[in-house]
Amino acid sequence: MARRLQRSLNKIFYPLSFIGTIAGASVLLKDYLGGSKYEGKEKIAGKTVVITGANSGIGKAVATGLANKRGRIILACRNMERCAEAQKEIIHQTANLNIHCRKLDLASIKSIKAFADAFNKTENRLDILINNAGVMCTPKSLTEDGFEQQLGVNYLGHFLLTVLLLDKLKKSAPSRILNICSHSFKNGSMNWQDLNSAQKYDDREAFYQSHLAKVLFTTELGRQLEGSGVTVNAVYPGVTNTNLGTHLGINKSYISSILLWPVKWILLKTPMQGAQTALFCSVDPSLETVSGHYFCNNKEMEFPTNALDTEAAKRLWLISEKWMGIN
Repeated sequence: MARRLQRSLNKIFYPLSFIGTIAGASVLLKDYLGGSKYEGKEKIAGKTVVITGANSGIGKAVATGLANKRGRIILACRNMERCAEAQKEIIHQTANLNIHCRKLDLASIKSIKAFADAFNKTENRLDILINNAGVMCTPKSLTEDGFEQQLGVNYLGHFLLTVLLLDKLKKSAPSRILNICSHSFKNGSMNWQDLNSAQKYDDREAFYQSHLAKVLFTTELGRQLEGSGVTVNAVYPGVTNTNLGTHLGINKSYISSILLWPVKWILLKTPMQGAQTALFCSVDPSLETVSGHYFCNNKEMEFPTNALDTEAAKRLWLISEKWMGIN
């Protein structure tokens, strides 16, 4: 009787033990793949931060992290309903009441100018600008002003926003600009003959180009801002589980999304894990004068060759000024 009971218990225990081992190993692997955590204790009370696309994903996680450091956080978002929800959650999590929503549609020059104009008139300072919002591999579409959607939102909109806020950043120096980018820019090239993808559109190539443009913007702006007290750096958060990949094929199928969920949970960073390098680059004292560089996992990385083309960066700047109507 006792042996029979023992065998029955073993049939239950061994599978449970195996499952527990797998679960524990998965948690350990996820923690390892999540990268290093920024442990800095700096407070930024009295400083103002603008974060684009801050109603979800990495933007929301960075906003939460900086709210915990007591900064004045402005969530610059297109969808004001979702922005208000994020604002409420961040205040609840951090007990920081200094969290504010502002309307910003990076696919609209009119909206960008309205945001910048209102900000410059009502805010005394801008200490940290985090250009985070983005779209990925969207079907062919144009912004309100006729620019290819990925180039317009990921790069051109942030270019215009940054330029319009530069005077406020300079007056608040030392101040910082962070351009959140995808490492896939290393696969990109600037299609100078068809920069706006008017003749031919490939969603992945357009995505790569838009982030290469954002990185070239980082290096050129870094050169232009030398000696100003304003720094600008590119930040790669790592492969993170956010809604950015909505238009990727694997996410279009409900069944594949369910089947891949365990793999994504293990291999992809959480938004807060993905936010760590942005937090590091936002506040760490060692980076106060570091500019025009590239960071991932809380350390500096080497730029791929295509990001070091100074002539391409200058050419892109001139085209961007013309397209955005900047004198």
